Amino acid sequence: MDFAREGSDARTSAGPREVFDASSDAAAVLSGRGEVVGWTRGAEDLLGYPAPEIMGAGGARLLDMPEDPERVARIAERCRAGMGWNGLIFVRHRDGSRREVDLRVSAAFRICADECFLVSARERRQPWTMGRSVLDGFLTRSPVGMAVVDLDLRYVWLNDTLERLGGVPREQRLGRRMSELLPGLQAEALEALMRKVLATGVPVTDYEYVGWSWADPHRQRAYSTSFFPLVQSGKSVSGVCYMVLDVTERWNARRLLTLVNEVGTSIGRTLDVMETAQELADFSVPRFADFVMVDLLEPVLSTEGHGAWLTDAGPAPARPAMRRAGLSSVREGCPEAVARVGDRVDFLPPSHDATLLIHGEPVLIPVLDPSDALWVAEEPERAASIREFGLHSLISVPMRARNTVLGLTTFLRSLNPVAFQPDDVLLARELVARAALCVDNARRYTREHAAAVTLQRSLLPQALTGGTALEVVSYYLPADPTGGVGGDWFDVIPLSGARMGLVVGDVVGHGLTAAATMGRLRTAVQTLADMELPPDELLAHLDDLVLRLSEDRTDDEADQSTTALLGATCLYAVYDPVTLRCTMARAGHPPPVVVPPDGRFYFPELAPGPPLGLGGMGFESTEIELADNSLIGFYTDGLVEGDDRDMERGMSRLGDLLARQGRNLGTLCTSAVRRLVPVPQPDDIALLLARCHSLGADHVASWDVPSDPAAVADVRTGATRCVEAWGLGELAMTTELIVSELVTNAIRYAAPPIRLRLLRDSRLTCEVADAGRASPRLRHARSMDEGGRGLFLVAQLAHRWGARHTAEGKIIWAELEIP
Repeated sequence: MDFAREGSDARTSAGPREVFDASSDAAAVLSGRGEVVGWTRGAEDLLGYPAPEIMGAGGARLLDMPEDPERVARIAERCRAGMGWNGLIFVRHRDGSRREVDLRVSAAFRICADECFLVSARERRQPWTMGRSVLDGFLTRSPVGMAVVDLDLRYVWLNDTLERLGGVPREQRLGRRMSELLPGLQAEALEALMRKVLATGVPVTDYEYVGWSWADPHRQRAYSTSFFPLVQSGKSVSGVCYMVLDVTERWNARRLLTLVNEVGTSIGRTLDVMETAQELADFSVPRFADFVMVDLLEPVLSTEGHGAWLTDAGPAPARPAMRRAGLSSVREGCPEAVARVGDRVDFLPPSHDATLLIHGEPVLIPVLDPSDALWVAEEPERAASIREFGLHSLISVPMRARNTVLGLTTFLRSLNPVAFQPDDVLLARELVARAALCVDNARRYTREHAAAVTLQRSLLPQALTGGTALEVVSYYLPADPTGGVGGDWFDVIPLSGARMGLVVGDVVGHGLTAAATMGRLRTAVQTLADMELPPDELLAHLDDLVLRLSEDRTDDEADQSTTALLGATCLYAVYDPVTLRCTMARAGHPPPVVVPPDGRFYFPELAPGPPLGLGGMGFESTEIELADNSLIGFYTDGLVEGDDRDMERGMSRLGDLLARQGRNLGTLCTSAVRRLVPVPQPDDIALLLARCHSLGADHVASWDVPSDPAAVADVRTGATRCVEAWGLGELAMTTELIVSELVTNAIRYAAPPIRLRLLRDSRLTCEVADAGRASPRLRHARSMDEGGRGLFLVAQLAHRWGARHTAEGKIIWAELEIP
């Protein structure tokens, strides 16, 4: 209130100017008689009366109601009691308009001697309202498509956005149902949701579906739709309002992430290049394309050399040599239109050359035209296939991984009417990139696995021979690629006296370390066998070797090894065809299976021995007698373990299969392995079969030699006659010299009893047994020495010679080649 207008009396009041001056509220001071004694500028604006004009007038006349003295008296009494008053009233502007205000009257106070009241008012503003034209304009131009349907699901209103999204003009929509305009399962599903909203009154939000509009029938779009009931008079539902939002970009991103996640578990499940390529083709059809071709360069499929495509000799060829590695189609017969899996191909989309594979980007042809001159000129067969099977859109993506060119993957669509778009190129590139890594991994592993298998096979015997004593066959099956190469081995070693050594072993673990260890152990067994060691002693020396090999490994080599402990199992047997006895010992290896001629197989009870590499424990030999034509089988654990890991059952199955004696030995060996191991196993497998034959009496001659030098002449004569009787007259003189020297040495330096034996096998063998323990030593006699030349002559005349110890003493032997 501006007190300057009230005179000197007002200026002496207690209230300062700022208490009453307000820019937003109208305020006035009324006297106890109801006259205006003070007036603010806000009051002037509210009622339109300037202060000089209203001052001294009655305040009640400003109210938009008849004067009510009683009400004014009640308000005054209330204010005099110190409580004040407030309420909602109407006031009359000077121009005659009515305004609604919140009125407040303060408790009575005095200015000088006059009783006064402070009255303030604030105009009540009407809430903001949107005009129908403004609201219609907002809904029409909203970025969200909106429509209203009645209880019969017929359109009664829609905005411009929905008309643009659906591609159906507004005039055609109004008064008709969605299923009448866009027939199909999707329209029926949307109408079913609208009926549900009408029936329950519960909104349905964020329902997503995929379709295409009339405006762009060759490209799929994704939409998110929400349905809300229209409630009239607070209770009844008069229709449904639905809103549509185009979420194609979000849907494409989600589809890309979903497919990328699925491809990680669907491709690369094996380490086979061809299977990986086929997995890419199978995964893409029909998720992404209707027809997929995966073509790989021939060096990629090769297991030899670098396995990459080199062009050091010059520029890359215009038509690179590739092989079809994967093929899949939604249409029967389409995969065989041009080339099958394994066929040689050189397809590149016209007009591209090999540069596309090396440096090129994916090729997108949204619309394939089989009448295009380039296709007709460069790819006439494929142009015909495009026309025949309705192929209308193509994407070709080069396959590259780790700076290596692998091949080309081509995606085509036929039944799917939607053409490939630039967004699909991103997805195709990602699918091919993931598959390319898997193909490259498989290529690298296949090459390394092939090298390891080649090394392993080179360390195994290339040909087995059992002489006349044994008929031997073998079967070796490498582990599947996931298991890696193993360390199984077998061997047949000719020994002196027409005997044969049979060995089978299994190195612990897989990989190149196991293969290399297997080669070292096989060489060691051959060396120890040449020393004529009995089986138990041979295994003891082999155990010491494995221990030394373990100690020789450095810490780094031990960490990189596929096994924490270098060890192996082994079974070594020596078969004597003269006595038909077999002496064997084992080191942690399963016993052999023996099938006599009657077909009743059994497993000899051999003394158990620890695996090689443990040390500290000995080995024992067991001797068994074999009937003529008996079959003995040596195997590794991978053959009999099976899926149930029950070795006893596997051994029994092996015995049943080998008991079928009527078959050829090679056929029997192959069928036994294939029956026991029908599918590849993670462990390699070795089976060695030997059919034992006896060395008949007509092939053996023996003499007891008295410990008298005079007996040498008689023994020499008998040996010569025997050799001539066997039809080996060409060896008579050589045999006479060897027998004379060996028998003379035995009489002179050894102890009786002395015995001479001649054996006619693949070679002619002369054996002289005595009770002495000292082995003869070959030495070179000097020119003036009278003796010392006997063994030197034997070594020069014989194919080979040696000595072996027996329980009774030793045997000196010499072999002659039979011409």
